[in-house]
Order: sequence, then C-alpha cells, then structure tokens
Amino acid sequence: MRTERYQDQKARWPTSGRHILAQYDEKNIVVYQAYRPSIGRYAAEQQVFGGEFSFSRMSWIKPNFLWMMYRSGWGTKEGQEVVLAITLPRALFDEMLAVAVPSTFTSALYPDQESWKKAVEASNVRLQWDPDHSPTGGALERRAIQLGLRGDMLRRYGRDDVVSIEDISEFVAEQRALALSKSDDLMIPSEEVYYPQREDAWRSVGLQSTRPEDTCGEA
Repeated sequence: MRTERYQDQKARWPTSGRHILAQYDEKNIVVYQAYRPSIGRYAAEQQVFGGEFSFSRMSWIKPNFLWMMYRSGWGTKEGQEVVLAITLPRALFDEMLAVAVPSTFTSALYPDQESWKKAVEASNVRLQWDPDHSPTGGALERRAIQLGLRGDMLRRYGRDDVVSIEDISEFVAEQRALALSKSDDLMIPSEEVYYPQREDAWRSVGLQSTRPEDTCGEA
C-alpha cells in the first residue's frame, strides 16, 4: 500500500461532483472494508473471505479510504475493528461499475420506477453515491462511491478473483490521532481520480470526471 500526506493529496483532488478516488495501477485497484476480528483476520490470513463471512448477504466495498474511515470511525466502531485493503483486478471492478444499478430511482437511466425495481432485483451490484468526508468526519461537496455486491459477483470478489487482502488496522490506528487532531502529518493511502477502462462503466455510474484521452495508463 502506497501512502502519502493527506494535505498533498487534498490539493489535487476535485472538490465537488461524482468522482472515484482510489489507489490503482495499470492492472489492479484497491478497495476497503471493515469487519469484526473473526471475519477480518480470517480473510487476511487465508487471502479469501470465508469462515463467519456470509456470501448470502450484500457486502459493500469502498475504493475511497477516507469514506471507509468515516464509516468505521477509524476502526473504532463495534464490528468494524479490522480494516482490510482488498486488491482486485481493474477488469473486475470496471465490470462491477458497468452492471451496477443505483439504490435510488433516476430518470436518466430508467423510464419509470417499475423498470428500475426490476433492474434492482436482477442485479448483483448496487450503486450508491454518498458525501465524501474529511479525516475528522465532516461531509464534503464531493461524492464518494460505494458498491454493494451479492450473488455471483460477491463470490468472484471474495474468493475467485481477489488478488490480495491486507489487514491495515495497525496503520489505521497509528493515523487515527493525527486525523482527529487535524495534523498536517496525517498519512493515508495515495489515491487519484479513477478512470474506468470501459465506456459502459462511465455511463452506468454517471462519473463527472473529465475523461483523459487514454484511460488505460497507470495512475
């Protein structure tokens, strides 16, 4: 996991709009989840999800580290003490984006509520845009994405196609006090605006990032 000062990254990130911030390279992308120790430690040790993890429930992933910190209280909320950094193939992540169905109805994608409800029932990926958050938890104008996975997509994510699973709880604990004190020394994973390599992925999630000419290069 590459890290960098938060203040240095903040200066280059968009301040508003729907953008995916993530750590990625030409082949892979990192997403985050937080679990109770029995699930999180099993995943990190076995390099797949299993044990007490349920493949019959929807599981939400977040490519934005600070959104995960807000959701988990920097790893202090009950049941979210173990923070995981999961590396996935970009091809799989882009497929998730392409088939994602928003959690709320939008007339830009669906002609009516009924067609949207049918899409929700049939899809294995749920899409949600939420306010991004600062290290201290304050809501920002920029929106952050999270994806809910179930069925075959969840199995591919958690077992078949996962590249690696890293327990970063110690790193989170080390940075927690710096985050809450608004220290300029706060370090977080190095993230850039993510550019999907599939055109249908852009359309499906409604990204507002300015698309570069070549979306296949390294961040």
